[in-house]
Amino acid sequence: MKLKSFLTTSAAAILIAAATSTMAQTGVLNLYSSRHYQTDESLYGNFTKQTGIKLNRIEAAEDPLIERIRNEGAASPADILITVDAGRLWRAEQLGLFQPITSKALDTRLPAHLRATGNLWFGFSTRARIMVYNTSMVNAADVQNYEDLANPKLKGKVCTRSGGHIYNLSLMSALIEHWGEAKAEAWARGVVANFARAPKGGDTDQITAVASGECGVAIANTYYYARLLASEKPGDRKLMANVAMVWPNQKTTGTHLNISGAGVLKTAPNRATAIQYLEYLAGDAAQSYFASGNNEWPAVTSAPLNNRVLEGMGTFKADTLNVGTLGKNQPLAQKIFDRAGYK
Repeated sequence: MKLKSFLTTSAAAILIAAATSTMAQTGVLNLYSSRHYQTDESLYGNFTKQTGIKLNRIEAAEDPLIERIRNEGAASPADILITVDAGRLWRAEQLGLFQPITSKALDTRLPAHLRATGNLWFGFSTRARIMVYNTSMVNAADVQNYEDLANPKLKGKVCTRSGGHIYNLSLMSALIEHWGEAKAEAWARGVVANFARAPKGGDTDQITAVASGECGVAIANTYYYARLLASEKPGDRKLMANVAMVWPNQKTTGTHLNISGAGVLKTAPNRATAIQYLEYLAGDAAQSYFASGNNEWPAVTSAPLNNRVLEGMGTFKADTLNVGTLGKNQPLAQKIFDRAGYK
């Protein structure tokens, strides 16, 4: 009896030790993220509450983070790269940083155009590139399409951020795909001819410039516009009283979309846990949080929106180009902007 008891106890101890060892390997997830939004804290915390998995995070700007992963090589502790804009995810793909993922949940819940070829990376939230115009300076009928920004009718009225910024490179990448190189370059030259001032600042600066009358129209991502609409600051409310927005190209290709996205790294030490986290991001709770936390649209269209500002902006036809295309055309997009003098 004593021997049997000893063997039983020893077997249990071995099982407990094995389970503890497994937990030590799979109970941790290492994220490298360039999303700088404080509101994402709840996304991380809720995952840990649901699973018991500890999240370790390294946060930095996009390009330095990608370079860090590249330099770390096979020794990198990173499991997932999270960043904004399809162009940056495509750059990481070109460096061979991602591995393909097989997941029925991701294939079922995420639209095909938000999944890169081979399921190397995925878009989990979207933002649209809209046109914002000063209602006293510009007629809404004159700014219904991206093409209109090159119309001489808008000479001296267009403001944008730098042509070298990833947001504009991704937009140009989409236009190249739809129009071809020659038309895209003619458009860029027309936009440059219509500048109210040299490109500078971020998207919030463009909206502010339109509201103040420095410009008549600008392009900006929707979450910047929604953030200002939701602001309780009297100054912001006063600014937004002077502007309105347009969903461009509703009768043609649809409004350009970009993403916040992620992929599992080729050298991920916790691959299964990394896939589990991506599937969590595609769940309704996390999807709704993207909308409520940072004014982004859920990639899963059936997820509850829970955002009165986004709901107030209405529905729109979105461009459904595959996100991989937005990266593939970026080298040519930069050449076109350079040739057009789009600084």
